[in-house]
Amino acid sequence: MNPHPDTPTGRIIAQEQAHVARNYDPLPVVVATAEDVWVTDVEGRRYLDLLSAYSALNFGHRHPELVKAAVDQIGRLTLTSRAFRNDRLGAFCAALAELCGKDLVLPMNTGAEAVETGIKAARAWAYRVKGVPADSARIIVAAGNFHGRTTTIVGFSDDPLARDGFGPFTPGFDIVPYADPAAIEAAIDADTAAVLIEPIQGEAGVIIPPPGYLRAVRDMCTRHNVLFIADEIQSGLGRAGTTFACDREGVVPDLYLLGKALGGGIVPVSAVVGDRAVLGVFAPGEHGSTFGGNPVAAAVGLRVVELLRTGEFQQRATDLSPHLRGLLDDLLGHGLTAVRVAGLWAGVDIEPSRGTGRAVAERLLTRGVLVKETHGQTIRIAPPLTIRTADLDWAIDQLRLVLQES
Repeated sequence: MNPHPDTPTGRIIAQEQAHVARNYDPLPVVVATAEDVWVTDVEGRRYLDLLSAYSALNFGHRHPELVKAAVDQIGRLTLTSRAFRNDRLGAFCAALAELCGKDLVLPMNTGAEAVETGIKAARAWAYRVKGVPADSARIIVAAGNFHGRTTTIVGFSDDPLARDGFGPFTPGFDIVPYADPAAIEAAIDADTAAVLIEPIQGEAGVIIPPPGYLRAVRDMCTRHNVLFIADEIQSGLGRAGTTFACDREGVVPDLYLLGKALGGGIVPVSAVVGDRAVLGVFAPGEHGSTFGGNPVAAAVGLRVVELLRTGEFQQRATDLSPHLRGLLDDLLGHGLTAVRVAGLWAGVDIEPSRGTGRAVAERLLTRGVLVKETHGQTIRIAPPLTIRTADLDWAIDQLRLVLQES
């Protein structure tokens, strides 16, 4: 799809192509305004957002209470760095710690920063608490993982596109199959500091482990004195129908890695949340961030926590989940080969004869629906948790029509 170069869309895309490094290949739409579940492009066309910025927009575009929190704070104070205290950070961290049932919060900005912070915390804990010999700590991760794009993180990815050409990589990671507790058990040894997994693998295509997997991971980590680190950056904060995806099995990890929706779709906010016995290993000067925990982020993050405390958004995802599954299941054998749904989050595999995931996403774009492909034949569906049933029905009907056309 190539917009005409003389249109506003075409001119803006040409400008981006000339001056923006091509580390993304976005769909040919240029969004100018947005509200709740709908966005409008520079030429006035409206689209239903079924991506939610990879779950950063769980509460919709420009949620009025989150915008107010940001605007009010911008009018007072925006940044001090952590060299000084500000009057918003403590309240945010107290509220987030309570939401997680933990003691301490270490605020950062991006999801990858939260993962890197979790890795450092696990290694420090291994050396200072568990007694692992210096520079020997190992962390078990799962095949198919996506935890970010720093060089350390892509070093334990098995995705060639993310990994190839960016070495040498940081050692200390052991990759085992996802959703295989026995493989984790076999990989644990005296030097194992942590098991780092996504409770639901998002980038891989919303891969949901079988019942009992998270409980098995929790039990074996406890048994072997190993930290359980749950990357809830995409799966957490209401997306899966519970506050955290780990809640689906009543499991509490040692460290939560949070991000995306924590910033309300307004500012980048991430955090590592854990008990003092783990996060307390850091001493002043050992880790930090100029913008991490800034007053605007803290003000928005606090309001996000307050919205989640009501349970309204988790309940909406729970209530709409079977409806979404039913709509998608009706398309199995009619252009879809597999459907995976957790809350308001779905991975949908496209029958190859109907086109690639990218081709389907482009055809949905022409019908006013925004989705994004992953791994060739899969598209992800993750609308804001504020979506109405009628809008969801309309969107999946557009998918049905696209599959019929191909």
